[in-house]
Amino acid sequence: MRTVADEDYLKEIYALELDHPQVTTSMLASSFGCTPATVTGMLKKLANLQWVVYEPYQGVTLTSLGKEIALEVIRHHRLIETYLSRALDIPWDRLHAEADRLEHALSEYMEERIDSLLGHPAFDPHGSPIPTREGTIPNSGRLRLADLPEGTFAEILEVNDRDPQLLIHLEKLNLRPNARLRVVQVEPIDGLVTIQVDSSTHIMGQITSSQIIVRVIS
Repeated sequence: MRTVADEDYLKEIYALELDHPQVTTSMLASSFGCTPATVTGMLKKLANLQWVVYEPYQGVTLTSLGKEIALEVIRHHRLIETYLSRALDIPWDRLHAEADRLEHALSEYMEERIDSLLGHPAFDPHGSPIPTREGTIPNSGRLRLADLPEGTFAEILEVNDRDPQLLIHLEKLNLRPNARLRVVQVEPIDGLVTIQVDSSTHIMGQITSSQIIVRVIS
């Protein structure tokens, strides 16, 4: 029987694996706001269940079964976000928190009903890909706005949905999935990025620009 904590850890490990070659206990402790000792205890439990491979001081990786569970929870989460956005017009800065509360309780029956009602969406409102029922998900790379050189034209694919204030800020700048932009200038020392969206120019710090996943366009 999986617990909410089990699913949360597997989902977080999956998210961290997208951007880090090695997921450490300190990363997870920072994500969950707990001590490394608490994380170690949970990782040992998950390892005993054969959902992760954990080696002290070496980090943790998901097993194929652990990844399957993580993607199932992520599918629930992103379908719920999409439903709340389309059916209830919930603002995109509130979707993540609301979906977090509901994702663990969603039955497979309700999941399929929501998926069918929505027309089998491929992406959630923040541009994140929704895993299929079979547990597959596209891997298109993780190119961030912060990594682009001056003069690059790009289209926003996805934005980090965990910080409501960030989402409110990005919406004011019209920086949502499918928006197109041009990198006007990159400051070499502090990483400030100047971008042009339509006829507007905006300057953002490296932390903000690193939360925006893009693809380069010609």
